[in-house]
Amino acid sequence: MEAVRVTDNIYWVGAIDWNIRNFHGYTTPRGSTYNAYLMTGEKNILIDTVKRPFLEQLLARIRSVIDPKDIDLIISNHTEMDHSSSLLEMQKLTGAKVLASRKGKEGLALHYPELNVEAVEDGAEIRCGGKTLRFIDTPMLHWPDSMFTYVPEDKLLFSMDAFGQHYATNARFDDQVDEGILFQEAAKYYANIILPFGARVVKTLEKASQLDIQILATSHGVIWRKNLPRILKAYSDWGSGVTKEKAVVVYDSMWGSTTTMAEHIADGIASRGVEVEVLKLGETDRSWVIKEVLDARAVVVGTPTINNTMFPSVADLVFYLKGLRPKGRIGAVFGSYGWGGGGTKAVREQLQAAGLELPLEDLQVNYVPHEAEKAKCMEMGRRIAELIKKS
Repeated sequence: MEAVRVTDNIYWVGAIDWNIRNFHGYTTPRGSTYNAYLMTGEKNILIDTVKRPFLEQLLARIRSVIDPKDIDLIISNHTEMDHSSSLLEMQKLTGAKVLASRKGKEGLALHYPELNVEAVEDGAEIRCGGKTLRFIDTPMLHWPDSMFTYVPEDKLLFSMDAFGQHYATNARFDDQVDEGILFQEAAKYYANIILPFGARVVKTLEKASQLDIQILATSHGVIWRKNLPRILKAYSDWGSGVTKEKAVVVYDSMWGSTTTMAEHIADGIASRGVEVEVLKLGETDRSWVIKEVLDARAVVVGTPTINNTMFPSVADLVFYLKGLRPKGRIGAVFGSYGWGGGGTKAVREQLQAAGLELPLEDLQVNYVPHEAEKAKCMEMGRRIAELIKKS
């Protein structure tokens, strides 16, 4: 396993996880990578490590450049275990001190009490072999300990979990992969991991705008060197809550009644020239639904009633959505019921708790939607489209 040169003396020495399909509840059908970097010179510096089962990949790639025992310093930009769980082994092998943010030192002490860690201040710099490493605190992007490390001589930013993608590939750079897949995975990554921290994203981008950056060396997926303006613009839009004239109609159904409602509501939305995505839970995982919500102005949720409440798959989605707290969206609720209602009411409560504005009354159908109810669904869709256009 060979290291990949990023600049004249910086190498990617990370690991590829081809087979991971679930990353703490977020589906990863294209796998992932755990990116670590080696800077060689007067001092040999390792920037982050890899998830512990992949330590041998890290060591093999380092060996293709230097003896791992010759590493003088280790930087930990983030405490989460997919980046830190090989730190203790690397320190035992090299004797190198670990540098982390103040919160990073606190977090690492809880995970690895034996680890020798020194805290660095926001804006602090170290110089070695004609290169500078500047440390930039980025709290809550996406943990309290997160920080960037910037190398001005290479115009390179080690951006930790920002700008990443769960994307396993032998290619290491954005200009070596399909751009459609790349930005799809970048959007899905942002929607499921970074979305709650939009205000922090905006502040971090303001901070980063003072830096001359030509390479974004991420901790997951590929390294950005061609499409920097595009991914930075995307993060600016996502962090600011920019959406487009689009609705996501997401639902589940027991015997088809809620499906019929969803289809007619979607037709009503489309009839007003508004983009619409129709997603059935059970057939579509929640990670993909949230990716579609990322740029949608309206989220329309449908549920059948079971045991006087919402369907389990709908409950899973709306509770997940509540944790992500998307800003500036409108919502609407519809559903079917048999001998007793309660499903739409339960959904409404959770969407309100998630911060969505719900300007329309819930639409409910008893058992099977006939022509009159189908017409009401179409009308609901048209009203949603009008609200989207006005907002």
